[in-house]
Formats: sequence, structure tokens, C-alpha cells
Amino acid sequence: MSAMVERVAHEVAAPPAAALDDDSRRWLRDLRATGSAHEDAVERLHALLLRAARFEVSRRRGTAAHLRGDALDDIATEAADDALVSVLARLDSFHGLSRFTTWAYKFALLEAAVKIRGRAWQGGEVPLESETWETFASRAPEPAEEAEQSDLLRQVQRAIETELTPLQRRVLVALALNEVPIDVLAERLGTTRGALYKTLHDARRKLRSALEEEKAWTAA
Repeated sequence: MSAMVERVAHEVAAPPAAALDDDSRRWLRDLRATGSAHEDAVERLHALLLRAARFEVSRRRGTAAHLRGDALDDIATEAADDALVSVLARLDSFHGLSRFTTWAYKFALLEAAVKIRGRAWQGGEVPLESETWETFASRAPEPAEEAEQSDLLRQVQRAIETELTPLQRRVLVALALNEVPIDVLAERLGTTRGALYKTLHDARRKLRSALEEEKAWTAA
């Protein structure tokens, strides 16, 4: 389950139960019921989530241009399935600041976005080295800032090459510069998301320390 999906259920504080609209109350009642009422509500919810997932997959299909037809629908179905599990597990987290369907819809959108982005990298080369410095440097917002940004980028590149371990360098470049999805990188490196987050955190801490030292030395 993606970290983004985990955040959806906790993005608002709980208002009074009276804030629930009638349609949302019916959804909660039926989903918490048993027997045919529950099964019918789950089927209707899955259909809603599937529509949302298909919409998001279609909107983002340009990021995975090699995927077609059935593959895209498989992604949408998988996203809807996972979103359904998430919604059912978090019914108590819904507090009525939006309609229930709007709240549930977000789970499908986020699941679909994460899955199609991950599938776009599947089977492709995962860039782990700093091959994108020139592209990164070209993002200067104004020509007048080019010299200052170029100097900063040189400092960052030097710090990456001299201060980080090979693993920290690979993880930082892949995640921060090349925007490789963390699940894809974890699979390629045979590790876990948690381990990669820890490595990325340590790498950023080292870079901040190195840049602060260089700034202090320059100002002295």
C-alpha cells in the first residue's frame, strides 16, 4: 500500500457526526452491514473506484506509452481492488468533510497514479548515476540566476561525489534526480522502502552538512 494512500484517511480532523450527509450515511450503513446489503454496497463501491482508476490511468497513460489496452485496464482494476481494501479498512476514518464518494474516489486516484508510474519503469533501465546534471542545471528560472545556480550545482555535485557512500550516491541520484519510484528502486536493489528512506535521509543530512561547511568557509 502506498504511503500516499495512507495519508488520505488522515488528512482532516474529525468533525461532529452530524456533518455527514444522507448519501454518505447510507454508504457507511450499507458497507458496515452484513449479507446482501453489504455485498451490494461493496459491488457498487468497487464500480465507482474502477471508474476513478480508469480515469486516472487514461489521464496518465502518456507516462507509460508502451502500455496498451488490456495492460492499462489491468492497472486500473488492480488499483480499484487495492483502493477498495483501503476504504473498507478505514471507514472509521471518514468524518464527513466531503461526500463519502469523493473521499473514496481519492484512494483510487492515488493507487492508480502510483501503479502506472511504477509500471512505466518496469522492465526499463533504472538510472542510478548522475547522468542528468546538465538537464538538472538547465532548470534555472531566470538567466540572471544562472551563474549562482551553476556554482551551487557544482558544490552539490562535488559533495555528492566526495561525501556520500556509493550506495547513498546511487539512491539519491535515482530518487531525487531521476525520479525513480521508490518501490521500483527497492526491487532492483533487493532492499526495502524503509532502508531506502533511511539511506536517502542520511545522504541528504551529509549534503546539508557539507554545504553548510563550505558556505561558512567561503564567508570567513
